Amino acid sequence: MAKIKVLIVDDHKLVREGLRAVLDQCNGIQVIAEAESGEEAIRIVSEQSPDVVLMDISMPGMSGIEATKIIKAENPDIKVVMLTMMDQESSVYEAVKAGATGYMLKNTTAEDLVEAIQTVYEGKALLHPDATVKLLKEFVSLSDNKAKDYGLSAREMEVLRLLCEGKTNKELARALWISEQTVKTHLAHIYGKLGTSDRTETVAKAIRMGLVS
Repeated sequence: MAKIKVLIVDDHKLVREGLRAVLDQCNGIQVIAEAESGEEAIRIVSEQSPDVVLMDISMPGMSGIEATKIIKAENPDIKVVMLTMMDQESSVYEAVKAGATGYMLKNTTAEDLVEAIQTVYEGKALLHPDATVKLLKEFVSLSDNKAKDYGLSAREMEVLRLLCEGKTNKELARALWISEQTVKTHLAHIYGKLGTSDRTETVAKAIRMGLVS
């Protein structure tokens, strides 16, 4: 069985050596190269085509997020796992948006790191639980900001989210403890603010604009 080819990217030599020491103990993984910068990582990826890149998120010069964007644009099949410190978790949304498939904290256990590499190699996404919470908070924050841009009230956002879940007017009324007539009024206001004419168009636009996730 072919081994998973891994590229380690970190500007600190001790971190790279530590990660290599851990991964060298795993029979199914082969560390094919190390890089100390985003620029070097891009060059190595083009030359050696790793399966998985372990990418430090914060480095001098080109950041891990910038390098990931370039790598994924040119090599969409390569998986990138971001490695970060606890105090860098504010970058989780940008990392996922850049194309990172996994997001792990640097203080993770050796077993969890190996599992993360195997998981993303199989085509699945993986986020550290703390990062997942952070990501959800950022999505809610972004959604709230976009709602304000469209002038949607908190109640209208509740209606919109339930609408995107496929709820009928009756189910919306029951879930929000309001009458069906009030639901219709809210929908009319939402259509007007989003410039849509029906439920299907509204749901499609809400998802496309990031109002709901």
